[in-house]
Amino acid sequence: MNKNELAGKMIKDGNATKVNAVKVIDTMLHIIGEALKKREGKVTMVGFGTFKTIEKKAKTGRNPKTGQKINIPKKRVPKFVPGKELKELVK
Repeated sequence: MNKNELAGKMIKDGNATKVNAVKVIDTMLHIIGEALKKREGKVTMVGFGTFKTIEKKAKTGRNPKTGQKINIPKKRVPKFVPGKELKELVK
């Protein structure tokens, strides 16, 4: 499901307008992103899940075109851990 399909479901099932549905989705993503920018940022929605960041260690990889070794720096990336209710819904 992409953003437009999600907005469409919100319009159909939640009685929202397209403008409001898209605004809610965009606002939610912005708020979660801002919270995750903080060093210990974490957003928990009970039942749905938790958005947090993890730090990936630096590593060595290979350029797929040349086969040459390259250094991949450490980085912080977002991670989503589903909640119990969400897990039960997809069984």
